[in-house]
Amino acid sequence: MVKFGAPDNILCDYRYWSVLFRDAQVTLGSLVLIAKGPETTFPDLPREAFTELAEVTTDLEAALSQAFAYDKINYLMLMMLDPHVHFHVIPRYAAPQPFEGHEFTDTGWPGPPRLDATNTSDAALNTRIRSAIMQYWA
Repeated sequence: MVKFGAPDNILCDYRYWSVLFRDAQVTLGSLVLIAKGPETTFPDLPREAFTELAEVTTDLEAALSQAFAYDKINYLMLMMLDPHVHFHVIPRYAAPQPFEGHEFTDTGWPGPPRLDATNTSDAALNTRIRSAIMQYWA
């Protein structure tokens, strides 16, 4: 979790999962959803983690939808550099998204998200994006 900016970037903690803001904004509102345990394979998570995952995804999709009205959402479980169970949560947009004088593009639309093509943002802008998400978090 530290690799993704924990504890500073944690938006919400659950029993088995943490939702973190992704500093490198692939698209407006990009997040990371991380299992808290030491497991490195998805099926090794406790059964209760799968039940809680429904609550977590409901909360994060509602907040992102209300904050930014995404067109689609992708959950990418890549686990190549960080072996612990986690998803990159990428809201998808058919058109560029304005946010506080900045324009966020989804360079991969309508194909797979381009994790190598992030939008330029700084700490101050990221703080405002996080705040926009959190005002809708259940």
